[in-house]
Amino acid sequence: MSQPKRFSLSLLFFAFLSLSHVAAALAAELRYTLSMPAPHTHYFQVEAELSGAKKNYIDFTLPVWAPGSYLVREFAKNIEGFEATDKAGKVLRSEKIDKNTWRVYSNKADLVRAKYAVYAYELSVRTSFLDSSHGYVNGTSVFMYPEGYQDENGTLVVKPYQGWGKVSTGMKSTGDFTYVFPNYDILADSPLEIGNHEVYTFTTAGVPHEVAMYGEGNFNPKQLMEDMQKVTEEAVRVIGELPVERYLFIVHNLYRGGGGLEHLNSTTLQTSRWNYGTEAGYNGFLALVAHEYFHLWNVKRLRPLPLGPFDYNQENYTDLLWVSEGITSYYDDLLVRRAGFTSTQRYLDVVAGSINSVENTPGNKVQPVAESSFDAWIKYYRRSENSNNAEVSYYTKGGVLGYLLNMEVMEGTNGEKSLDDVMRYMYNRYYKQLGRGFKEEEFKEALEKISGRSMDAFFRYYVNGTKTPDYNSYFDAAGLLLINVNENSSTPSWGAATAVSDGKVLVRSVNRGSSAYEGGLNVNDEIVALNGYRVGSDIDSFVNRLNVGDTAEVVVAREGRLETLKIPILKDESVRFRFERVPNPSNLQQKIFNKWLATNNS
Repeated sequence: MSQPKRFSLSLLFFAFLSLSHVAAALAAELRYTLSMPAPHTHYFQVEAELSGAKKNYIDFTLPVWAPGSYLVREFAKNIEGFEATDKAGKVLRSEKIDKNTWRVYSNKADLVRAKYAVYAYELSVRTSFLDSSHGYVNGTSVFMYPEGYQDENGTLVVKPYQGWGKVSTGMKSTGDFTYVFPNYDILADSPLEIGNHEVYTFTTAGVPHEVAMYGEGNFNPKQLMEDMQKVTEEAVRVIGELPVERYLFIVHNLYRGGGGLEHLNSTTLQTSRWNYGTEAGYNGFLALVAHEYFHLWNVKRLRPLPLGPFDYNQENYTDLLWVSEGITSYYDDLLVRRAGFTSTQRYLDVVAGSINSVENTPGNKVQPVAESSFDAWIKYYRRSENSNNAEVSYYTKGGVLGYLLNMEVMEGTNGEKSLDDVMRYMYNRYYKQLGRGFKEEEFKEALEKISGRSMDAFFRYYVNGTKTPDYNSYFDAAGLLLINVNENSSTPSWGAATAVSDGKVLVRSVNRGSSAYEGGLNVNDEIVALNGYRVGSDIDSFVNRLNVGDTAEVVVAREGRLETLKIPILKDESVRFRFERVPNPSNLQQKIFNKWLATNNS
């Protein structure tokens, strides 16, 4: 199993120490025990032991966030009944000194054992969950670490609920549900699925892959494993190596679900259990597989400088999530295409759809994608009714920039190289050779090195600015023309999303620049009447009769008071792009088109 650079450097450092110093450095050891005696209550029981420290006091700290999900989630809110004892079981005095730290006055005891319960009833890819059917653990929300001892190796003993016979995790097993880890980072980054789930296998690049499937679904296991293998093989082709000895997919098939979270040699995916039954649903799941799997390189190893070693106590800011997540989004659908699951036209429709999404988001003209990355901690996971007006997704916008950067590289090298070469260079340079994260200017330099072109304007206008790209100046390299089907449309812009509750039509959001926005319609207004007629669930039929140039008279109830608004009906300026091939493409355009959209599997 490939380990983080911090651990590798620690080993090199230890090699130069005297034997006595090595013995002293390795004297401390961590041991965790995880049990779940009453899963229907949703409580994990945890024991965290530190031996050999012999300090006056030990601080036990629970992280406030989960790497890969950039929000302070305050996991300590779920901790109950903290107590500490020594080796003989004598209770040691302890106190909580801040929101997520418990101080144990150990009086130089040889062993300190912290015990506590964790309430776990949020089934997402970034939290932990326990009920009568299974347990799922994300390390940062369950396992405290003793301050100053995060680099010590340790052991985790899992005691599954009676009748549960399987534990799936990326950690190395020594048998009997016992696992070892070289440092806390690995424990925190190795989720566990516990229960009686199904386990399927396949092999990619000579490396065994396991799929731990919780919940039923309308998938064919044999076919799904073959298809996941094809997608993962395409991911390996991009970088050229697979830096793990084993890989684990944990898949939660739920009534409603979606999303994933990457880890060093594993990932957790959630999907709707009947999603496999349609082409769109099936390919969507494969794209999720591709996205989280590609993170194995992009972010877990090739990472922005601030993202490791982690500070688990506060935000870790970076303006490069558009690379870590957005460029990964560029690859997810592309890998599915390369694996042969998507037609050329369908893939081009996906690309056009991503551009539509960005350009029809008013916040795209307000928030640069670098700022979106930096502010993820306070904005992306805390959306409000105004988010669409003020923000842009670093996932979607970053993916769109990936399309443009790929065209830049391919055109600049006469179709000989692509964004693949940039990612391969970055991985080899910063992860393998330098063993550190990268900066924005270093990613920019890599693009310039591979493409032979200056990226000054690109980063100034599109990464750190909000200028709209001339898309056709990029896609012309592949002989493609992006056509706005709405260009000559006279469709009116209403711009207010509504919901009917108890017979009342309530405004939920208003798009910047729309008729409703310019006319003063507010979120939480109750629309009572439009042009003299009371409205209800039939409001759409009234809105659809409006024409550009009209003035709509809208009666609203606002904080219990009736008001009449005069709303000018404006033209809908949203775009709806689709791709067309240019007539008589040049040899170079055809070469780039073929290389970009080539498939490697029939």
